[in-house]
Amino acid sequence: MADLFPDRIETERLVLEPLTTETVDALDLYEHVRVGAPHVDEVTEYLTWDPHETPKETVEFVEAVTEKREAGEGATYLIRPCEGERGAGEFAGLAGLSVDWEARTATLGTWLRKLFWGRGYSGERAAALIEVAFERLDLEAVVVTVHEGNEKSRTAVSRYVEAHDGRREGLLRNYHADQDGTPVDVYRFTIARAEYEGAAGE
Repeated sequence: MADLFPDRIETERLVLEPLTTETVDALDLYEHVRVGAPHVDEVTEYLTWDPHETPKETVEFVEAVTEKREAGEGATYLIRPCEGERGAGEFAGLAGLSVDWEARTATLGTWLRKLFWGRGYSGERAAALIEVAFERLDLEAVVVTVHEGNEKSRTAVSRYVEAHDGRREGLLRNYHADQDGTPVDVYRFTIARAEYEGAAGE
């Protein structure tokens, strides 16, 4: 079922390529997600994973997202800037799309290396995956959650959700456990199919 998801996504400034055991050297990825990697603690402050202690963790992560893609439950993509961009071709981060087929909903997630913050890449990546969710996968809603306190991400998500006529639904208290097991609050944003189609028609 891996063919549910595009093998390559190109936007104006980015290329998204599948993260699978066949396309990625887990040891190369490990250098960016390991304990002690540049700015990794800042990058993961509001994420649901801790920096990897060993290459084995990275191998297991790549295997897990590969299985998820093959099962048709979601896809994870490597993000690289296009030619002409600063850092063209470099690994900039990861973008994920998880699908709940019963709820006809896609949940988006992403993280970027600090070198690539502040360029609008998050919104550009989101627009591409929102299009995949509605146009290719025929889903009914796209969901994004942001940890309370993560103001930079909340601003970025608000901007691209509003661009598709979506909305912030509210603050979900004790939504899930953080890396250390502490319950965290998150803001939930959604874009419904009707909102997406309305924005596209404007």
